Parts: sequence; structure tokens; C-alpha cells
Amino acid sequence: MIFVRLGWLCALFVLLFANVAMAIEEPNFKLVEKSGNFELRLYAPRVVAETLVDGSLNDASSAGFRRIADYIFGNNTSHKGGSEKISMTSPVTMAPKADEAASEKISMTAPVTMQQSAGQWRMYFVMPSQYTLSTLPTPNNPAVTLRELPETRMAVLRFSGLAGEEKTATKTAELIAWLKSKHITPTGTPELARYNPPWTLPFLRRNEVMVAY
Repeated sequence: MIFVRLGWLCALFVLLFANVAMAIEEPNFKLVEKSGNFELRLYAPRVVAETLVDGSLNDASSAGFRRIADYIFGNNTSHKGGSEKISMTSPVTMAPKADEAASEKISMTAPVTMQQSAGQWRMYFVMPSQYTLSTLPTPNNPAVTLRELPETRMAVLRFSGLAGEEKTATKTAELIAWLKSKHITPTGTPELARYNPPWTLPFLRRNEVMVAY
């Protein structure tokens, strides 16, 4: 089983945010230790919107992204009633896609996460930190669900370039070897985080392989 955390790898992102400067909120964590490109982090509890998708990694990435993006862009029912627009972490905002009388727009965060299980991928977005499980609007699509993740200790290796399967496997092996040298045993499965839009030059890209310990 492999967890893959993806950044903005969707044409929808290009259409919505091209030529717009924006800051995207990332999950909150405390840096416990740093050694070169290796880090130990303590992630705070966070709420995610997730979905299961079939197909190859590329096909599942597009399908899962569109499905959850549809939720955060307005295909939901707000607990507050009526319409509520929630600004992003930068001043840029976007209108809900669904009927404004019964929907709420949600900020986007990075990264997006996917998990492969029994031929399917579980993709999730971490929700903005001002939300709790009880305050998030309800997805109108039953294929999108909400869940709260607990506080998690993560070991991380940061790298640049294209994060293909071979390179990701190599970096994951380096991370596991580093943990072994510190007598730390992983308790989760590997994750891949891509934080940049698809037009970013490879040498400027931020990627991370991560594993819980």
C-alpha cells in the first residue's frame, strides 16, 4: 500500500488560478529535528475531505481532484444555511460553483493526498485550519466524505525535480535508511507530497516523501 500526496496536478487549477498570486495554507506542524533535507515533524490534528477513485495513478489523480474540488468549490450544503463565502489564505477568493442559496465555498490547502488500497486510490484534501469536523459543510456528493486525522509524527525527506515512481522509491529508501540509523521504526506507509503547480520548472519544485513513525 502506498500513500501518495499530490500538489496541484490538474488543469482546473490552471484555469482558475493562472496569473493569480496566491498563498496556500499547509498543514500545521512543529519541527522536532532537522538534518540536511531530513526532518522529524509533529503534525497537529487536521480534518480532511476524501474520496476513493479507481484507475491508474494519473487517471485517479484527475478524477479524485475534480471530485473533491467540486466539493470545496461549492457542491455542498452549509450548516449555517444559505451561502457563506470563505476567503483563501491569500486575498484571492472564488465563488461557489453550486447554487449560492445552499452552498459554501471552502479555501484550498496543499498538499492533496492519495492512498492506494485494493485497486483504488483514496485522495484527500486537508481542510483549512479554521474548520472542525462539525463546522464543515456537508458534501452533496456521497463519494466525498469528511474525517478527522489525529496528531501524527512524520519523518520527511525533501527533494526537488520530477517525482516519478523510480525517484520516489529511491528517496523513500533513503528516508527509511535514515530512520534506521536513528533507531526509529516507521509505523505508517510512505507518502509523496508535491507542492507546486504543474508548470513549475523541475529544479524549482518542492517534493517530500513522508512516513509516520
